Amino acid sequence: MSSADWARWALPGVVWGTSFFFIAEALEGFPAAVITPLRVGLGFLTLGLVPAARRTRIVGADRWRILLLGTIWMAIPLSLFPFAEQHVSSSVTGMLNGATPIFVTTVAAAMARQLPHRTRLLGLALGVAGVVLIALPTADEGGNSLGGIAMIFAALVFYGFALNVAVPLQQRYGSLPVLWRTQAVALVLTAPFAVPELGDVHLAWKPVLAMVGLGVLGTALAYVAMADNAGRLGSSRASASVYLIPVVSLLLGALVRNEAVAVLSVVGCAVTLVGAWLAGRR
Repeated sequence: MSSADWARWALPGVVWGTSFFFIAEALEGFPAAVITPLRVGLGFLTLGLVPAARRTRIVGADRWRILLLGTIWMAIPLSLFPFAEQHVSSSVTGMLNGATPIFVTTVAAAMARQLPHRTRLLGLALGVAGVVLIALPTADEGGNSLGGIAMIFAALVFYGFALNVAVPLQQRYGSLPVLWRTQAVALVLTAPFAVPELGDVHLAWKPVLAMVGLGVLGTALAYVAMADNAGRLGSSRASASVYLIPVVSLLLGALVRNEAVAVLSVVGCAVTLVGAWLAGRR
């Protein structure tokens, strides 16, 4: 791989790693219920400018699967993260998201009714141990923090199911057409909850820029870059950039937002990433 290939490879993971930082910044001007429809709406408008996202027609029962994906991949988990970050730091949220491959592998094994290979089982065990280490220092802070962690776990469970549903659809239609339509579904589902909260919006340049970054970059262009990488580098190599998400989130939270990060959580993040890598191997 050339240096340009490495830069392309890293781009989606770096952008998605900033998402939790952007959510924390956006919460300073936008209620949690407003953030999700705004980011999804901005992502939908941005992806709509890409011809490949609009070109394919979804047919038959796959339309119902798109409705399901819009609910469990976008509307519910993306709504949970802003509410969770009212009680949990952006760095911890990002580190816990490193466990996403753990949940995807677990759901896939359950759907196939087949135990994973022993290497994957070791990865799952390490991933669970790492998640516990990440969450322990935050859990000691009280009930509100526990509630935030529970919301993050719930979002990851939804991701586990959603990504297993999304793969066959993406293989048939391409990733961008599926994503664009699921964003439309999520926008319709979440917008009504935002309307009563619009009076509590306080516009300021930092929250507004954070929302633009969250919607245009994290909810649209990063997916375009990932789809391009899959074509250039192969899907397995391209998807490995998601392991940058907790690292970027940790650095932004600690260095930019001055969040206190426990050493135990950092150790747990490393353990989780090793487990996720083992669980995600072929």
